[in-house]
Amino acid sequence: MNQDQIQKTLMEELGLADLPQDKQEQLLVKMTEVLLKRIFVETMDKLNEQARDEYEKLIDQESTPDQVETFLKTNIPTYESLVQKIIDDFKTEMKSNL
Repeated sequence: MNQDQIQKTLMEELGLADLPQDKQEQLLVKMTEVLLKRIFVETMDKLNEQARDEYEKLIDQESTPDQVETFLKTNIPTYESLVQKIIDDFKTEMKSNL
């Protein structure tokens, strides 16, 4: 799931569409940052040391997001479900704070 898809899902499921555009953008930026950090931390926890080294090389080589995602899917068999769980947990957390 890419950043645009994540933002669209957050907008729809958290009912943010009624907010003024500037507030929507501010909230989306903040929520996306938090969510991406959580995904990064969980992902790094799932990679072994060798895979983390390979990941760093990919980033240093300025690989495309698709290349990075392919790498993560290859090295974390449950990557997609892991990301979806993090997103679902985040949405639940945000809904409980609204």
